[in-house]
Formats: sequence, structure tokens, C-alpha cells
Amino acid sequence: MGETSTVNDDLLLKNFFAEVSEVERDNEVVRILSCFKLNPFEHLKLSFDSSIDEVKKQYRKLSLMVHPDKCKHPQAKEAFGALAKAQKLLLDQNERDYLLSQVNSAKEELRSKRKKQLKKDTASKLKSMVEEGKYDKQYEQSEEFQKELKVKVRELLTEQEWRRRKMQMRISEEEGRLKKDEEEQKEMWKRKREHEEQWEGTREQRVSSWRDFMKGGKKTKKGEIRPPKLKTEDPNKSYVQRPVKRG
Repeated sequence: MGETSTVNDDLLLKNFFAEVSEVERDNEVVRILSCFKLNPFEHLKLSFDSSIDEVKKQYRKLSLMVHPDKCKHPQAKEAFGALAKAQKLLLDQNERDYLLSQVNSAKEELRSKRKKQLKKDTASKLKSMVEEGKYDKQYEQSEEFQKELKVKVRELLTEQEWRRRKMQMRISEEEGRLKKDEEEQKEMWKRKREHEEQWEGTREQRVSSWRDFMKGGKKTKKGEIRPPKLKTEDPNKSYVQRPVKRG
């Protein structure tokens, strides 16, 4: 049964593409490339409540339509890649959950907005209360609501993407600062090691110079005047010997 269904689908697709003109293929390329880039549902022309099977089926149909081997549009390859990315996002459970969370947030905002409007419109409010929510449900299924939802989802996805980029920019700046600090620290330690090596390299020279100085300080060169000496033979008197010039 399953194989028969697949064969029928393939046959339908084949017949469909046989009837598709080059103009229609080009128009589809233009449509795909003009879609809001952050919403893969738009690329695949799917509603937000589409199933995984519907995603795969729609991707197959549209990708064959704009495939670079079958479509002569110069940007067919780009459109084909956009569809592949859209399908990948919707088949990724984490990405799909994130997108649907934004859709639910958009719905809540629109519902809240509608409640405020109903408070001003007594007739609509009474109708909503009498029909116990059926009025609201019908409205959410309307084309007007779906358009509003699409716009609101765009707004929320844009806000989230902007926040993500700002956070990424801050992270990049912090990483750059840490890298700069690390490089400065390395340079400081490098200069310190070079100074220590230079100091150690001149150690023998310094020690030798100090020894020469000490030796030279104990010798009295010929012709020099000796410092005065105190004579202490007489404990009550101090005699100072006059300098004697030796020649």
C-alpha cells in the first residue's frame, strides 16, 4: 500500500513538472529569494502547523521545480540552496521548537491585542461570549489573522536575531580583549626573562669588577698621602700624625 502511494506521488509530480513552464520556474526562484530569511516556513510555503511529512513532501516538490538542471534562472542554484536550508531547519527538532515558540509568542500578543479591541466593541464581545470561544477560533483561522501572525512572527524573529548578534558581538569583543591581555602578559614575561638572562650573563664581569675594586682599595699607590692616624699611647691625649709625603 505504501509503495503504491509513493508511485502515485511520483507520477503526479512528473505530470506536474511536465506542465510547469519556464516562467513559472523563474517566478518560484524569485519568490523563494524574496522570502524572509529567518522563517523557513515561508521558503517552503507551509503553515506553522505543518507536519514533518508535509515538510519533506513540499521540499521535494519545490526543489525539483527550481533545480539548477531544470531551471534556467541565473539564481536557481541560490534558491535551491535556500530550500535545502529551510528543510534542514524544520527537520531539526531544536530549531523547529525554537521557531514554534516564537509563533506561539506571536499568537499570544495578537490575542492580547484582540481582547483590548473587543473591550471597545461591545457587539463583538457579546458574540464571543455567547459562542464560547468559537468566534475567536474562527478568527484565528481567517486569512486576516494569518497575515497578522506572519508579520508578528517576522518581528519576533528579527528581535531575537538582533539580540543573538549583539551577544555574539560582545562575546567576540571579550575574546579579543582577553587575547590582547594574554599577548601583553606574554610580552612582559618575555622581556623579564631577557633582562634576567642579560643580568646573569654579566655576572662574572660584575664579580670581577668588584674584586678588582676591593683589591685596589687596600693598596696605596706611590706618592699618595696616607690618611691621618690617631696615636693612643697617651690615654689622655690624642696625637694626630701629620701627613708624610714619600718621595
